[in-house]
Amino acid sequence: MTERPTADAPPARTSADHPHTPADHPHTPADHPHTSAGHTFTTVPRWAPDPVPGTAEHTATPLPGRTADALRARAAASGVPVAAVLLAAHAKVLSALSADAEVTTGYLPPGAHRPTACRLTVGPGTWRHLVEEAHRALPLPPPAERRDVDGFPGTPPDVVFDPSGNGHAPDGTALCVSIPEDDPGVLRLRYRTDVLDGAAAARIGGYHLRALERIATAPEEHHERRTLLSAEEIRFQTEELAGPSRPLPDRRFHELFEERARERPDAVAAEHRGTRWTYRELNERANRLARALLSGGLEPEDVVAVVTGRTLHWMAAVIAVLKAGGAYLPIDPTYPPGRIAAMLTRSDCALVLTEPDASRNLDRALETRPGTRTLLVPAVAGSTARADDPAVPVAADQLAYVYFTSGSTGEPKGALCEHAGMLNHLLAKIEDLGIDEGHVVAQTASQCFDISLWQLLAGPLAGGRTLLVEQEAVLDADRFLDTVADGRVTVLQVVPSYLDVLLSALERTPRRPADLRCASVTGEALHKGLVRRWFAALPGVPLVNAYGLTETSDDTNHEVMTGVPDGDRIPLGRPVANVRVYVVDDDLVPVPLGAPGAVVFSGVCVGRGYVNDPERTRDSYLPDPYHPGQRLYRGGDFGRWLPGGKLEYHGRRDAQVKVRGFRVEIGEVESALLRLPGVRDGAVVVTGEEDHARQLVAFCTGRRPLAEGALLRRLGELLPAYMVPAAVHWRQALPLTANGKVDRRALGALARSPGRSDDGHRPTRTPTERRLATAWAHVLGVPGEGIGRQDDFFDLGGTSLSAVRLAVALDRAVSPRDLTAHPVLADLAALIDERARRSPAGSETARAAALPATS
Repeated sequence: MTERPTADAPPARTSADHPHTPADHPHTPADHPHTSAGHTFTTVPRWAPDPVPGTAEHTATPLPGRTADALRARAAASGVPVAAVLLAAHAKVLSALSADAEVTTGYLPPGAHRPTACRLTVGPGTWRHLVEEAHRALPLPPPAERRDVDGFPGTPPDVVFDPSGNGHAPDGTALCVSIPEDDPGVLRLRYRTDVLDGAAAARIGGYHLRALERIATAPEEHHERRTLLSAEEIRFQTEELAGPSRPLPDRRFHELFEERARERPDAVAAEHRGTRWTYRELNERANRLARALLSGGLEPEDVVAVVTGRTLHWMAAVIAVLKAGGAYLPIDPTYPPGRIAAMLTRSDCALVLTEPDASRNLDRALETRPGTRTLLVPAVAGSTARADDPAVPVAADQLAYVYFTSGSTGEPKGALCEHAGMLNHLLAKIEDLGIDEGHVVAQTASQCFDISLWQLLAGPLAGGRTLLVEQEAVLDADRFLDTVADGRVTVLQVVPSYLDVLLSALERTPRRPADLRCASVTGEALHKGLVRRWFAALPGVPLVNAYGLTETSDDTNHEVMTGVPDGDRIPLGRPVANVRVYVVDDDLVPVPLGAPGAVVFSGVCVGRGYVNDPERTRDSYLPDPYHPGQRLYRGGDFGRWLPGGKLEYHGRRDAQVKVRGFRVEIGEVESALLRLPGVRDGAVVVTGEEDHARQLVAFCTGRRPLAEGALLRRLGELLPAYMVPAAVHWRQALPLTANGKVDRRALGALARSPGRSDDGHRPTRTPTERRLATAWAHVLGVPGEGIGRQDDFFDLGGTSLSAVRLAVALDRAVSPRDLTAHPVLADLAALIDERARRSPAGSETARAAALPATS
């Protein structure tokens, strides 16, 4: 168990220590390791809210004389020089700052004028063992005739350790740590002011002193069980980096909605396909359903499945379940019967709300659950039954909903979230996205995607309305944009991949939805190029990068942007109200500010666990060690704090790979790739087994592809050699999954076998077929020469989203529905030719199938 830190004296503090000061500045992510002469040097996290060129010096509080004497005695007892003791402490600090057990520092041997590389492993063990490792790693002094020779041709080490105390470090070094062997109580840090500020240097100095104190006083202690952070820094990270603390109303969502219904009964609350329901109508229909559930024996927290399309009846059913004190379980009626049955079984669901045209797969699923009862929403909601509010007491910590998500084992897991967390998230969306009375929120997401819930409920909660956008419009980018404009939508949220499709349509046919006030993206990493395109197309419309997990009541962080931010990565923003986010090590101890670590969550947002899954619940839902009585959720995301109190995403734990023994974060390579001119989008995959055959392969899209050699040379200027991909493949588009995310499995297959077998291949014959093959290659990201006339779009990896991309690329000559009905290339080409013959402007219609220039 990790020991809690003692109340060490806090390091010198300046206003820059406080992330919420106005001194927020463009930041640079922790740089990639510096490479020189075959060595990869460890770097320190960049932490300079106001970076300016120059250097500064920090002298830490001296160690007490008795501690310095104990260090000398410890060295003598171990038969090692004092420099080994000092190096052990320095290595421990570098390991904490980099979150890497393998560290390489520049080292200034006695009498040398230039540092040499010193590499050692800070593995689990005692301080005494670490000192022994440091002794073995100590570089030998260079021969006298070579002491003036630069030992590191190329980039200098980011960090230099100097046991002589002279502080001689080459130009370009970010940090030089000097502790003289003859007086180990004096610690000096010389640092670049464009890399660190004074407070950051003071913290790093404090880490060194605490490591030295432990070596002196507790050499048999396991160093991994003792944090180097002061009690003040831990308090700062667990308290002051949290979202604002704001009291929640002592009412549930449905009670606040009922108030709105009394205040504005005749205002429109929701709309779908031209049908509008007022607040009174929606509330009364939900009340009838809630009373039917209660009459059927619903008990508090009983799970009620809602198996409907995204319709007004779905909205009434969701509110009804909440009013009745049940737990809402969304199920897509198109799911296979086996999956529906599995979700009902895992959640102990005995009540289902559905509608006649959505029950075919449900009926088959219920054949295995004879005791499950169903209610038809239209019949009950539209009846003349009693329609006043049921007034069922519902506590803030009562279960509100269950959302099933995919698990790493492949078995879905149902995340349980409570009313307080749901309401807190709704209020955060209303505040940060600026939703107000009369505003219109577009509901676009599948009912089984957790963002669908806030899209459904936030508008009426704020006194506005919800526009349920039909799936046919979502699958047609131009129609979607028309729907947004005609419906006077003020707020919408989509995944970045779909935003890319919308921006392509806007770039092709510029227009501006007059009422749109804010857009948000979520669900996958947001690249800077997409943000730049957004503000070029719709200047003045804020874009919000939202981040969160299903297990944390959806989004926990919002980065509200009114322009393209500086820096290479788009931040995740600060935590929303009543949410705490920590960046920690494996023992849930905060890592140094700016260092990478696991992102974990605490506060009202954290749900209860996974339904009827105690083992996975125990693994991920833990007591918060810093706020007794509260839950903490640990997922698999990694990130770091930035100056200004914003979170930066570094990827998933499973996105970290080892290549030739070096740890590589795929996201870091992709970030460098996206900084290159001409690269619009990109992804990197790893091929080969876990041995020396492993290599990175990059896939890029862009208007003017760089030659592979030129691109790799550019990457070599940004990354160490082991992080540069072995190959680069240019694609007109990256393949996407059904959820609109980059299909890394498909890319992995392409990387392993970029060619296509010609067995059974039938080449295209007509001009329309050839144009279609080119368009398919564009949207699927596959070689055009490999597409034949008998190929099926969906067999080649096509999804609903790539079908939308194709419709945009073909300037709507075909629709996603056409593609679903005619997925074989030759059949689709015949359809286009037939329409061309029937159209007065037939030849132009046929020509519309020609792929426009890649944008």
